[in-house]
Amino acid sequence: MHPQRRRRLIWVVLLLLGLGAVVALASYALRQNINLFYTPSQLAAHEAPEGRNIQVGGLVVQGSVQRSPDSLAVRFMLSDLKATVPVQFTGILPDLFREGQGIVANGEWVNGEVVASEVLAKHDENYMSPRVKEAIEAAGHPGDKPAY
Repeated sequence: MHPQRRRRLIWVVLLLLGLGAVVALASYALRQNINLFYTPSQLAAHEAPEGRNIQVGGLVVQGSVQRSPDSLAVRFMLSDLKATVPVQFTGILPDLFREGQGIVANGEWVNGEVVASEVLAKHDENYMSPRVKEAIEAAGHPGDKPAY
């Protein structure tokens, strides 16, 4: 084989190996940071992977909010009107967080409860996250303001 041709072949092979490594690393990083959305019904059916980042949306169950008197820890139940799952959160809740309202919690599904790192509340009286709305309508309760 001609030396010029051999050198060009080596460069092409190295370029392809480098490109493959970049694609593999990018895919791995993206897979680690994906938050898949689940409903309380899906969580109750154990469809979510344990210990992975997830999003869960639903309505905060009336009378379920329990605040710790000596810390920022809060526990509450989240429902899609079919199933209910417990949520644990430590931090400052959004001003619009209240019982009976739609929220989305980002966190991990661990030992049968959501350990939330972030809680997002709706921004006005008439808004509900499209994913939460779809989950509630799929549960057989159409409309923005289901009777709870």
